[in-house]
Amino acid sequence: MTVADDPVALLRFAHEVLDETDAIAIRHVAGGLTISAKPDRTLVTQADTEIETHLRERIADAYPAHTIAGEEFGTIDDAGHGRWVMDPIDATHNVVRGIEVFATLLAFERDGELLVGVVSAPAMHRRWWATRGGGATARVDGAERRIHVSPVDTLANAHIAFSTLRGLDAAGLGDGLRRLTAAAWRDRGFGDFWGHMLVAQGSAEAMIEYGVAPWDMAAPHLIVTEAGGRMTDLGGHPSWSGPQVVSSNGRLHDQVLEMLETP
Repeated sequence: MTVADDPVALLRFAHEVLDETDAIAIRHVAGGLTISAKPDRTLVTQADTEIETHLRERIADAYPAHTIAGEEFGTIDDAGHGRWVMDPIDATHNVVRGIEVFATLLAFERDGELLVGVVSAPAMHRRWWATRGGGATARVDGAERRIHVSPVDTLANAHIAFSTLRGLDAAGLGDGLRRLTAAAWRDRGFGDFWGHMLVAQGSAEAMIEYGVAPWDMAAPHLIVTEAGGRMTDLGGHPSWSGPQVVSSNGRLHDQVLEMLETP
């Protein structure tokens, strides 16, 4: 690892390029969007493609040995020097409907280990980040603070977040989710990155999501875990690359998994 290639330098670079892509996102949102549909019927805008293009060009210039996995333009495996994992706009459908809850997600991994993760939500004036072993931080309107998951240890006092009831029903998790939310203090549907960031900053105790991809979860995984929480698949195995994830404050994780799967 070179001096310029350590997590601190990588995080500094990530902040720099995300400052640039935040400006791109806000420009497109303010100026109007060109919207098209992918083969899977999800939507994509010119903000998605311009941001990923910008990130790829900046990374190629600064770190030519690094590879990239991105939602819009494909994936190349890590060749041993490290790989950037990116989602140019997480929650594109929110952008299309004028909802300000969207973010650019950028993470760096080497040999399967996440070293840096950043979630930048420019319309919300928020950014969250973490480095491996360095803890997690949030910045809101320019003010930075260290973040930690909540100490809540009973479902009766827990705030449960989830992505979409229809999607979780289709995945066979709807009944389990209903049992879980019935036992909890509060539940809300906070989809995409937002639910996971609420867990990381101690505002919610668990987030359940199905149908995700590695670029959706790489940065949130590192932020949640460095804030003291857990992110796993439904089997309880640490995961950011599978299609289903549960984030939690750790204290309630096994109980959440059990309730989701108990018939």
